[in-house]
Amino acid sequence: MQPRSIRATVEYDGAGFAGFQRQVRRRTIQGELEIALGSTVGHDVTLVGAGRTDAGVHARGQVASTRVTSRLDDATLLRAWNARLPKDVVIGSVMTVAEGFHARRDAVHRTYEYRIIESPCRPALDRDRGWHLLGPLDVAQMHDSAREFLGVHDFWAFTIGRETRTWREVTDIAVWREDAEVMVRVAGNAFLHRMVRRMVGTLARVGCGELNASDVRALLAPGPRAEAGPAAPAHGLTLIGVSYEEPANRSNMQQGISEAVA
Repeated sequence: MQPRSIRATVEYDGAGFAGFQRQVRRRTIQGELEIALGSTVGHDVTLVGAGRTDAGVHARGQVASTRVTSRLDDATLLRAWNARLPKDVVIGSVMTVAEGFHARRDAVHRTYEYRIIESPCRPALDRDRGWHLLGPLDVAQMHDSAREFLGVHDFWAFTIGRETRTWREVTDIAVWREDAEVMVRVAGNAFLHRMVRRMVGTLARVGCGELNASDVRALLAPGPRAEAGPAAPAHGLTLIGVSYEEPANRSNMQQGISEAVA
């Protein structure tokens, strides 16, 4: 049997995990996926994820890649892999892909969604699915200020300072209300550590009247500046999708773009 490369879409509830990346003596998404798949195909595997989500962050459209040696076709592999996974992780699809496919390096866009629950009482059922704020939030001001993030900027103020290359491109961002919830959706080529959560934390301050669009602009401006405020909690964030170019059109990503983290 010849080994083959596979690509899987993964959904998970991040509440019970220490993040995506494998860690010693801690429960992680990567660890659970590798144990279950290794048991399925009968050999050790090492997975790569498109985004190394933090502890508590969820996913509906995470993508992982690896190589396996197995007689199982993709559909059978999907069923067998899912049968060995815990209830808070599920594989949505499995497909054999061209050799060399890499879930992180080949990704051209990641899309994240953040959920803010605006109510006078804290939620019980949704406590691990959204950030509870008393409100009221000015969603129109949040949406207008969010447009400042569009394009290529130095997001140094929106990370925790470990990265040396902090320029990123945000290709789309929107803020809208759904009944008692405020949603923030952000898409870009890649994200710095806690970048999306700090962006949301800043927009929440705009919604509360503490900041405005010019303050957001100042945080992105060249030269000395303050760090953005605290990051929004991890449990409100979900990685909803990762997109790839078609193999025939795939080109190398811009040098210096690091792995997606949030």
